Amino acid sequence: MDNSAFTTFCEFTEQAAGVYHREARSGKYKLTYAEAKAVCEYEGGHLATYKQLEAARKIGFHVCAAGWMAKGRVGYPIVKPGPNCGFGKTGIIDYGIRLNRSERWDAYCYNPHAKECGGVFTDPKRIFKSPGFPNEYDDNQICYWHIRLKYGQRIHLSFLDFDLEDDPACLADYVEVYDSYDDVHGFVGRYCGDELPEDIISTDSKCNTKSVFFWHNCEKLKKEKPTQFIIQRETNQQKEHN
Repeated sequence: MDNSAFTTFCEFTEQAAGVYHREARSGKYKLTYAEAKAVCEYEGGHLATYKQLEAARKIGFHVCAAGWMAKGRVGYPIVKPGPNCGFGKTGIIDYGIRLNRSERWDAYCYNPHAKECGGVFTDPKRIFKSPGFPNEYDDNQICYWHIRLKYGQRIHLSFLDFDLEDDPACLADYVEVYDSYDDVHGFVGRYCGDELPEDIISTDSKCNTKSVFFWHNCEKLKKEKPTQFIIQRETNQQKEHN
């Protein structure tokens, strides 16, 4: 792997985006405007503006959950339209500025100083690691990796090493995997602790996108050994020969 190229891409992602999605510990759509604003500020940032959310969307940031933005606006970013999210449209699904700031949604935060990482990859094989690996990752880490293939190819995801914060509810440090841009039916699982997850293979060659999301919550003071995993793509024809 070309470390210099990977670092450059991460820096571009941080400068172009710096945006991440946040929900309450109690679940989806639990934050008033004041609470969403406080969450972002507690983590060193602020609520994202519409333009900041759109900049993140343009480099692959896709979340099927409406959240507060700056100035009381609510919406969510859609990269690929689907039947379960976005009304079949792409772009920012905009609910407009809400007069009732007591409505409960999620939050979209912007933190240009957060050590964010991730990117959109099309390589046949890619190893990517938690920030700072093999050292402990710092607080406030947010990473999105989107893997895209040509039509008819599958993605094989293997975890080579895995040791995160041990949390029964998986709310502190975790890795999430999605099998497509459909955040409802595409959700594969959320992983935390030190048990090595099993290999994950795309279920449908027509869904040629997989997303990996790594979140480290700075509210937890304890830091564990970081995670490492490898991405590998393989075509249907290759699978038949195995």
